[in-house]
Amino acid sequence: MKPAPFRYAAPDTVAEALGLLRSYGQDGKLLAGGQSLVPLLNMRLARPSVIIDLNRILELSYIKEDNGEIAVGAMTRQREAELSPLIRRRLPLLAEALGVVGHPQIRNRGTIGGSIAHADPSAELPAVAAALEAKMVIRDPKGRRVLTPDEFFLSYLTTALEPDELLVEVRFPVIPKAGAAFLEVARRHGDYALAGVAVVVSKNGEQVGTCRLAFTGVGPGPVRIPEAEAAVTGNRLTDRVLQDVRKTVEERLDPDSDVHASAEYRKHVAGVLTVRALRFAAERAGAR
Repeated sequence: MKPAPFRYAAPDTVAEALGLLRSYGQDGKLLAGGQSLVPLLNMRLARPSVIIDLNRILELSYIKEDNGEIAVGAMTRQREAELSPLIRRRLPLLAEALGVVGHPQIRNRGTIGGSIAHADPSAELPAVAAALEAKMVIRDPKGRRVLTPDEFFLSYLTTALEPDELLVEVRFPVIPKAGAAFLEVARRHGDYALAGVAVVVSKNGEQVGTCRLAFTGVGPGPVRIPEAEAAVTGNRLTDRVLQDVRKTVEERLDPDSDVHASAEYRKHVAGVLTVRALRFAAERAGAR
């Protein structure tokens, strides 16, 4: 299929892009990597009057460490972030999750900001952002604002971005001496996850100091379960504690059933993956 007719604009700067967004509003659609937008255009599920191509805006592609955070420009390619020595060393959870995003061809074009702004409920990067409590930096013609994952992700494919706003940067806090793990189950390698979990754990001797869990594929966006995190924090990861956490996860999650998997299956998988990921993350925390 072919997309419906549209006009095309290719700004060179963030200021130009914001000007176009202000002019076109909801009639304009941003093009980053295009891995989600182009299929929607071809199937005519999206019919914008103008496409605003961000690929010439070089100022939005970077990875740098800044004041205890790793700042990633929204147009940074996923493959570049996956292979970045800085991210592998300081944000191992992000590097691990990127390794299961689609296929290398997808990651060569897909962007960090594009995936997060698209907010697919089965995508990996929103869950990583939630687990790391990342900050989404947003620009509009009047200035900027910074949102937490709870503020940014609203529902299925829906974020707090206004029609004249642009996600320009994602800032991931570095958690010293922490271990991380990302696990998911999909029908085939490269498919969207039926269920997945991002885990970050720090240890205090044999006990868990802090624990963050964020799930994908089991809700309208990334899902945190504070009760499960609290059940781990301050305890040793004994079999009993892990089974209690698994039970809490399965009880608190409320996923939908669809043609790909039932709600019961998704809850079961999420519980099993939580136990495995906690063990992996705890082992890695002890090795750092």
